Amino acid sequence: MVEVRFTPPFKRRLKSLSKRYRQIQSDIQPIIDELSSGNFIGNQISGIESTVLKVRAKNSDIPTGKSGGYRVIYQIISPECILLLLIYAKSDQFDVSLEEIEDAIKNI
Repeated sequence: MVEVRFTPPFKRRLKSLSKRYRQIQSDIQPIIDELSSGNFIGNQISGIESTVLKVRAKNSDIPTGKSGGYRVIYQIISPECILLLLIYAKSDQFDVSLEEIEDAIKNI
């Protein structure tokens, strides 16, 4: 079993998004379940020294599939610990910069 931790930036963004998207908790729960079972899903983000991955999740509130859904960015600290760094809605933000990701890592 892998421990999945939530960083303060992740919690802030999740709270903000949950005001507009009521189903966000149930939409990202399958990702959290996959990560806690040890399946490191998603694509690795290049340009960052640590192991950081980005995974797509569907947004049930706007049925456009995964392409218009959420992006969850997480860091693998060890095989037993994962940090959820950032989450954003693709409809709100096209992409997240490497600086934002590095800031989230530094502020842990």
